Amino acid sequence: MKKKVLSILSLSTVFWINAQEKDSLNQTKIEEVVITGQYMQQSINKSIYKVEVIDAQQIKNMAVTNVAEVLNQSLNVLIVPDRNSGNSTASLMGLGGEYTKILIDNIPVVGDIGLGNNIDLTKLNVNNIERIELVRGSMGVDYGSNAVAGVINIITKKNSQKKLTLNASLQEETVGKEYNWYKKGEGRHIQNLNIGYNLNENWYIGANINHNDFQGFKGNQEGYKYFAENNDGKRGYNWQPKDVLNVDGILRYNKNKTSVFYKFGFLNEKLNYYNPLVTELYLGGGNRTYIARDRDYLTTKYLHQLNIQTKFGTINYTGDFSYQTQDRKFRDFDYDVPNRSAAPKDEYKSYNKADVMYSRGVFSNFLNNDKIDFQLGYELDHTSGFAGNGAGTFEGINDVKRKIFNYANFISAEWTANNWLSIRPGYRLALSDKFDTQHNYSLTMRAKITENDNIRLVIGSANRFPNFDELYTYMVDSNHNIQGNQDLVPEEGMTFSLNADKKINTNSGWNFKAGASATYLNLKNRIELSLINQSPLQYKYINIDSFKSYLFEGNFKAQKGSFSLAANASYYGTSKELRAGGITSPDDFFYTFEGNLAANYIIPKINTTLSLFYKYTGKTQMFVLVSPNITTSYYEIGQRNDFSMMNFIVTQPFYNNHLEVSVGIKNIFDVSSVRDTTIGGTAHNAADSDANLFYGRSYFARLNYNF
Repeated sequence: MKKKVLSILSLSTVFWINAQEKDSLNQTKIEEVVITGQYMQQSINKSIYKVEVIDAQQIKNMAVTNVAEVLNQSLNVLIVPDRNSGNSTASLMGLGGEYTKILIDNIPVVGDIGLGNNIDLTKLNVNNIERIELVRGSMGVDYGSNAVAGVINIITKKNSQKKLTLNASLQEETVGKEYNWYKKGEGRHIQNLNIGYNLNENWYIGANINHNDFQGFKGNQEGYKYFAENNDGKRGYNWQPKDVLNVDGILRYNKNKTSVFYKFGFLNEKLNYYNPLVTELYLGGGNRTYIARDRDYLTTKYLHQLNIQTKFGTINYTGDFSYQTQDRKFRDFDYDVPNRSAAPKDEYKSYNKADVMYSRGVFSNFLNNDKIDFQLGYELDHTSGFAGNGAGTFEGINDVKRKIFNYANFISAEWTANNWLSIRPGYRLALSDKFDTQHNYSLTMRAKITENDNIRLVIGSANRFPNFDELYTYMVDSNHNIQGNQDLVPEEGMTFSLNADKKINTNSGWNFKAGASATYLNLKNRIELSLINQSPLQYKYINIDSFKSYLFEGNFKAQKGSFSLAANASYYGTSKELRAGGITSPDDFFYTFEGNLAANYIIPKINTTLSLFYKYTGKTQMFVLVSPNITTSYYEIGQRNDFSMMNFIVTQPFYNNHLEVSVGIKNIFDVSSVRDTTIGGTAHNAADSDANLFYGRSYFARLNYNF
């Protein structure tokens, strides 16, 4: 640990010393604007909510390949990967991905088990992102169900300052120590092309193509060609190969007080699962071979989105309309391992499909008054589709069809009581053809102490609807009895948050920002898979548990010219009360410390950018149920150990910034698996004592061309 801290301090000191040099590259700082939770686009200093913004330049400096890598640098955000499915979801404030609403341009993203929640962030391209806005806390009034822990809103690029914009990039990256340009099965290879063109002062057209080819991570495995007659289980990969293609197109019209844009999106993801289990196949005549039953997964997704912003007299209107469809398919086939040949493959079979119609409309500025404003809005989504046993374990052999219609109206009023106090109460009424009527409330207050000092109080509620697995899982055989529950009720979350921030601008050119916040979250009717009977052993999803969380956070940022340094720290505690088989867990709070640091410096004259990113995640503890046999169960404290992540990137422009070369190291401390006993074992399955969060230290090089 001492070596890690010294490494960070040494690199930070180099940045700080270099920043004292005379900088000829000073530029006027344009104040950041945000849209998440606002009536209209608003400067971040005047925002009614505390919003964390990660802009395009920060994302570029990180040299990340997807949204999961971006958010992994933020505090209280843990990216939880599944090395078999290839999915990575965001855990926010101690709650899983199903409690955070993921939006792209205010539209919830369609996912495997819901709309906007539990989204695989590795599928989301970063090269057309203008900024990412993150708001912590329950925001059910503004964004509806599942916005319990917070909202992550990804804002894409929709215009260009130049007549023609063309950007192309190539990035080659090792996966741990594994890399080979030619040989299949090693490394990560990314290509991106972005084109934008202003047809005239009113019309803009743009397109983005991104290909992210992850060739898997073998780790302690030996790859898909490996063969051993003793069937030692070393065939295949620790992290499965995954190939993602994103294609986006946009057409925008902007004139006077009206802006309209249409966006088309297409995603194609291929994931290969190579079975470590190899079986003998007798061919007759004394001949034999060895085969593995492998599987290919194919995911396709289409998006059509229309956004309208205009005025009806003095009334502002923003309307979003979208149609999204996602289809997940698979095909199984036999692979002859000694002869390295695959049997003819059948057609892909669909096992999880969702079609979503979504619309959200907001009206504001009814009174055209600086003192008071109203916002009226509606939101509706209609989801249809099905899931088969390839997507989970459900009763019977037929697909489980799903169809749900949700409709909501919401209202809020923003009152500027005087030149320093703004108050916004809000209410949402949500109707569903599946669940009972839901009510969400919010109260937000912003006090402007001075032009550069703000205090915000935010109270908000949100609910979470049960997901597909929780409703319909049915795995019953001689060894298992695990069932969903169609009588589940939505979870109810409430947060209270108080935060303050301050800006200081000095005559010497230094700009400082500092902030502190405290948040309390209370979740009722939490859904858990619970042990309901000891003998025979039976599990069922039921509304029994409660969850509470406290979060204390401090933020600091310093900037002068081409040097910036941001340091943040948080301390949060979580309490879960679990009940299973007549046994109730203690409800003690367990606390975790996190800290991060981001430093960027542009060396004068040669314009070389040095970027350092560091994040420390402290140990996490919770009670877990342990069932060593069918008659005995008890709770014990499980723990995931602490770990540190650090990346260092150097970027050098050439030819008047038309060409850029970036090189760097990710995961400098070579973190791969982390000791984790927070998942309890059962009578049939022992708990895995390690969480495979990363695949170790990697190196990359990126070549970027700007027209």
